[in-house]
Amino acid sequence: MFFNLNSNKMFFYFILFFSTLISISANSWLGCWIGLEINLLSFIPLISNSKNLLSSEAALKYFLTQSIASINFLFSILLKMILLKNFEINNLISILINSSMLMKMGSTPFHFWFPNIIEGLSWFNCFILMTWQKISPMILLSYYMNYNFLMIIMIFNVIVGTMGGINQTSLRKLMSFSSINNLGWMLAALMMTENLWIFYLMMYSFLISIMCFFFNMMNIYYINQLFIMNMKFSLKMFLLINFLSLGGLPPFLGFFPKWIIINFLIMNKLFIISFIFIMMSLIMLFFYIRIMYSSIMFNYLKMKWFKNFMKNYLLLIMNILSMISLLGMIISTFMFM
Repeated sequence: MFFNLNSNKMFFYFILFFSTLISISANSWLGCWIGLEINLLSFIPLISNSKNLLSSEAALKYFLTQSIASINFLFSILLKMILLKNFEINNLISILINSSMLMKMGSTPFHFWFPNIIEGLSWFNCFILMTWQKISPMILLSYYMNYNFLMIIMIFNVIVGTMGGINQTSLRKLMSFSSINNLGWMLAALMMTENLWIFYLMMYSFLISIMCFFFNMMNIYYINQLFIMNMKFSLKMFLLINFLSLGGLPPFLGFFPKWIIINFLIMNKLFIISFIFIMMSLIMLFFYIRIMYSSIMFNYLKMKWFKNFMKNYLLLIMNILSMISLLGMIISTFMFM
């Protein structure tokens, strides 16, 4: 299974889901803070596993970083309430609130906890941390934005996400740096319009869910396991298509939201930012292609203990998902014509 369910876990997933809704529908800053706290306390039991030392360490690190961000957020909103009776945007306080939200979602320059924690998680928890846990901080960020500050942050996000991923051997860390890179794009989308951000997040969640589902099913955590895979060539092709889609190569679905964002950036005359975004996407594609090239070319021995069985219905799901990834862009282009 993708993840083992028992009643405790179901309970915590339920709270995780509703705490996000609490924080994004709260009508006061304190309500937002309470939602974030409940979210943190429901995610920790989902991470920690007494049998796995890495995940226990990840849970502790996650708790510390998130609680520091929460304290920072609470301090900022109290400061705002004391100093500013009316809701005017003060530069310092907006930077403080934005920073605490950026720390919550693992954005640069507060990203150092993110790859370390992801290294200790299961693939399903990685998926939650890279998608669902980004929603409430980003929506709170959109309430009180400091545009100049966020422009610098989104450029750094894209650069750090790309540079950090180049030398990785762990697929979880690779995915986490890819997530940091995509966070830069998401911030750009959020600064333009919330609908574009929702669209980008949905597309990104779809692509990352395919990757996490696949790696979880094949029980793969490191790049060298991709070479050992004595699996069908169609599966390697499937992986290639989805990697390229995640990187944002034109005929694939992943390019579509990036295309819209680049379009908006150029309309707003932000040429240098769009240039940086495009160049960094190229570097991301370079190391995705490097991994897949090696995976397709190298043919290692088949290990006896390697989990390599694939039910037919799973293969069918994989093929359908890769076809959506491949044809999605073409279909959506026709829709817009």
